[in-house]
Amino acid sequence: MRLVAVTKNVDVSAAAALVELGELELGENRVQALQQKCAALADRVPPPRWHLIGHLQTNKARKALELAGSIHSVDSARLVDTLDRVAAELGARPRIFLEVKSVDSAERSGIEPVALAELFAHARRATHLELAGLMTMAPAPDPGRTAAENSDRARAAFRALATLAAALPCDAFVRGRAELSMGMSSDFEEAVLEGADWVRIGSALFAGVAA
Repeated sequence: MRLVAVTKNVDVSAAAALVELGELELGENRVQALQQKCAALADRVPPPRWHLIGHLQTNKARKALELAGSIHSVDSARLVDTLDRVAAELGARPRIFLEVKSVDSAERSGIEPVALAELFAHARRATHLELAGLMTMAPAPDPGRTAAENSDRARAAFRALATLAAALPCDAFVRGRAELSMGMSSDFEEAVLEGADWVRIGSALFAGVAA
């Protein structure tokens, strides 16, 4: 399991401190913030490896690929095509995760599970993208439920993603199987229990750090 340290709510100095401590996998939700922090930390040796984890619009695909080596939020054939074309123009080979909407979670982004096979087949035909795996976000915690019930809901969402991944051909993925990007500060323990390869954690790392 590997950590993406999400720096969206902290300033450059906090992100730089992580790099100095040896955490090189950094994540941002928005392209503009990614651009700012990437520029500020460009002289670090070794430099951080950036992950875009938030929703990506096609008109920002070029800037995203100029900065990030991994895109965790690919949710349409149109975005696949745009990323593939731009990657070819840049001579890049970004890694992408297909984002799947979690179980009974209308507030989360991503494609419906029933649409995964079609998007996967489309992404597999891309010639300049490396298919890394699948991504999801668990349902947001429901204040009307107990902590145990919310934990069970998160585990069910992550288990569903693992089941979808297991049904996909391993040879389509750059590391020989579909990696799972799932789990944030509030539910990373559940994600790890269900087989997460990447967890995306921000607030749990930066508690008490001013933005």
